[in-house]
Amino acid sequence: MKNFLKFLCIIVFISSATHAKGDLAIRAKKLELKLGSEKSDYDMSQKVFEMETGKAYRLEISSMGFKEYEIEAEDFFRNIWIRNIEVAGIEIDTPVIEEIEFEREGEIEIKFVPIRPGEYDFEIEGLQSKGMVGKFIVK
Repeated sequence: MKNFLKFLCIIVFISSATHAKGDLAIRAKKLELKLGSEKSDYDMSQKVFEMETGKAYRLEISSMGFKEYEIEAEDFFRNIWIRNIEVAGIEIDTPVIEEIEFEREGEIEIKFVPIRPGEYDFEIEGLQSKGMVGKFIVK
């Protein structure tokens, strides 16, 4: 019986390893979120982002600088592994992000890997009623 259980565990392990979707050896997939446009201070270039666990991504967030934009995505940030963050050519290594705030025009790039499936809402603080809300969907 012990040998059968060992054999069964090995089969389950091999089976789960062959179904992994992520491959961190390939180039990170680029995602873009632009806040504000020439048409409206409240434009967002994209409201839904679809990702898979175990794959590398780089999220580029930019602000046109028309408003103060404070991005809140606490649940999403808690369920990703952050490789690094780059702002104005400066690389920041940190395991956690609480929020991202643009007081003027600027750009941030976050390199990360989603680690837990789910649907995670994000919003621009104080501008939700203007439609500045979105969702990260991780499969």
